[in-house]
Amino acid sequence: MDMVPPVTEQRLFFTTGRHPGTGLDAIDGLDLRPAIFARYRDLTRLRYDFPVVLVANGAAAGTIRSLSSVVDEVLSEIAPRGIEGERLRKHVLRLEREIRSSASAGGSALLSELWNGAAQKLASPQDPSAKEVLSHIAEKLQLDGEVVECDASMPARVCTHLWRAAQERKAKTFRATVERLVVRLSDILRAAFLHSEAGQRPEALRSALGGSHRQAFDFDVFSRLVSRNVPKDELSPARRARIESTLAVLKAQRFFADPRLPDAGAGAVFRFLFEDCASADAAFRERLPALAEVVKAIAIGELEAAGRYVEGQHDAFFEQFDAGALVADDLALFPDYLVCIPPGRNDAAENVGLIDLLSAGLPVKVLVEATDLFEEAAVGSGHFAFGVRSTRLANTATGLGGVFVVQAASSHLYALRERVVRAVAHRGAALVSVYAGAQTPQGAIAPYLSAAAAMESRAFPAFTYDPYAGDNQAARFSLEDNAQPEADWPVASFEYADEDQQRVSEEHAFTIADFALCDPRYARHFARVRREAWNASLIPADEWLAADPTKRGETLPYLLAVDREDRLQRVIVDSKLMQTAFGVRTFWHRLQEQGGIHNSHAEILLAREKAKWEEERRRLSEQAPVAGSAEPAAAPAAPQESVPASAPQATADAAPARDPDEAWIETARCPSCNECQNINDRMFKYNDNKQAYIADINAGTYRELVEAAESCQVAIIHPGKPRNPNEPGLDELVERAKPFN
Repeated sequence: MDMVPPVTEQRLFFTTGRHPGTGLDAIDGLDLRPAIFARYRDLTRLRYDFPVVLVANGAAAGTIRSLSSVVDEVLSEIAPRGIEGERLRKHVLRLEREIRSSASAGGSALLSELWNGAAQKLASPQDPSAKEVLSHIAEKLQLDGEVVECDASMPARVCTHLWRAAQERKAKTFRATVERLVVRLSDILRAAFLHSEAGQRPEALRSALGGSHRQAFDFDVFSRLVSRNVPKDELSPARRARIESTLAVLKAQRFFADPRLPDAGAGAVFRFLFEDCASADAAFRERLPALAEVVKAIAIGELEAAGRYVEGQHDAFFEQFDAGALVADDLALFPDYLVCIPPGRNDAAENVGLIDLLSAGLPVKVLVEATDLFEEAAVGSGHFAFGVRSTRLANTATGLGGVFVVQAASSHLYALRERVVRAVAHRGAALVSVYAGAQTPQGAIAPYLSAAAAMESRAFPAFTYDPYAGDNQAARFSLEDNAQPEADWPVASFEYADEDQQRVSEEHAFTIADFALCDPRYARHFARVRREAWNASLIPADEWLAADPTKRGETLPYLLAVDREDRLQRVIVDSKLMQTAFGVRTFWHRLQEQGGIHNSHAEILLAREKAKWEEERRRLSEQAPVAGSAEPAAAPAAPQESVPASAPQATADAAPARDPDEAWIETARCPSCNECQNINDRMFKYNDNKQAYIADINAGTYRELVEAAESCQVAIIHPGKPRNPNEPGLDELVERAKPFN
């Protein structure tokens, strides 16, 4: 294996995508998948975020819960701790697995229905009490709602559920305002009527007096007594007409349903849920005059209710009030428009105005689902136009100004649910871009894994852009939800048994090529290398991508895969797909810069200032006086002051000579990336300037010091020498620490 045999056929496949020799096999029908997915064949046996429950009742109505979190909550309340509750916990966990299996079969059902169905299935003659126990536990559930699996329909159902909850909150505020104004304006009309000539007539007085005493009064005489000098109408004709018109508009508005009239009919209230951008845009513009009338009615009602309407001042203003006078605060009172574009319809004619719709600042929330991240180029042939209409869309929307953007794979939509909640509640336009997993042929991996692979491989990275989160890009743009955001590709541990049945543990990067391997449609870009043809010219794909192009020589990129029997395989990736990987990595680098990771401007500025400081230090050292001369000149202050590991912050006094074996951090250069604290937050702390220092050297291991130094973005952590001579693997760690000491 150390010898490099002729690789003509391997090289030919890499260049042309053809399988000319006997040492390579096409992977069609081999059911290969990335090696790291070997353990994830049956998702129903795992406890993870899906399925989710769209909570529809109780205090949590309008939220989303994972099935696992619901089960954990029930168990924490009813299962005794320790061995006494073990049997009950096993019953409930078996039931959870059964519910997950039922949900994965498709369809729509409530949690209560699936729970009861699972309880019946788990009943057995050997344990007849299981059904009763599990059915009784179902009564303890404090919530219910649709159970949704991670499939193609899930993003739209989740977004619609959260959007409706946000609109219901708006509806409560709107109805409270309108009902208050209706009551107050009606009271004004009623009081004016009672004090008018019509209100003093016998029939009006008779209707106003109820109870058993009505027969004791002569209302004709009563009317003659109380109606002397009563005005015909206490309200001026103009004010009466204004109040009556305002009441009519408020009562007839069609933007929010009246909960007291459940049978009013679906046509009585406007619809705000659409499947294309053109329909939503047309509906919004068609309803603008009616919306302006309601806004005007609310403003007039508030003035009349407070007795502050002055006809000489306000009549002229409200006569000119129309849709052109509306502002963002006015639009925020009314429902937002939700557009859930069906998968595969993103490029349809009715959706070509998506960017215009978002940039117009309309109160519209748009869900776009990508189902295929590999697109053939429109010009030329044989090359991918990777993600032109999918991954790039959300990034484009961040430049529109005022648009809230969330991009995520469907596998992480539950984890990012709070971001989606903020998006649908955003005052203005919002875009939620989701990759829901490709609609692949039989034999492909589950949609959840496909979506997770897209996000892990940087094919569809997650990010959030909140235009009003702060006054700088660092506050508005976030990449923190991606695995290892500082790296080109995330790295994970992988264990397998070699030919001698010995356990081998290695670390492997997950690249865009690994993601493509998940989809049988792209099998032509891979070739399995038979074990006898493995050779030293084959190197991991991430190493091949990172290598200097002039030094790649005869090396070829490969991935580790497993077949249906979980046997380890190597597959070569062709040049076409590797070229796509370069493009994906370049786009990821751009996102990193937006998120403040490896920012080229900051790195150039840092290098420039460091060079100036080094030059000044060299100049002063050359001017240093000889022995016996006057006081030496003061050394220049470094642009990034070094702070001893034991000091919580920089001091004004000169630091003593540092022991080269002691671990320390250049605190003043710390960019607050949080990498060291993620490794050990007891050893590494932040000072008042949110810059790292070593708080307790004994709170961690030398390995953690070295790993922190390696992960530091600006290489300011110096591990020194190990303090514990008995720590395992010191020889390797000392070698790894040398570049940082």
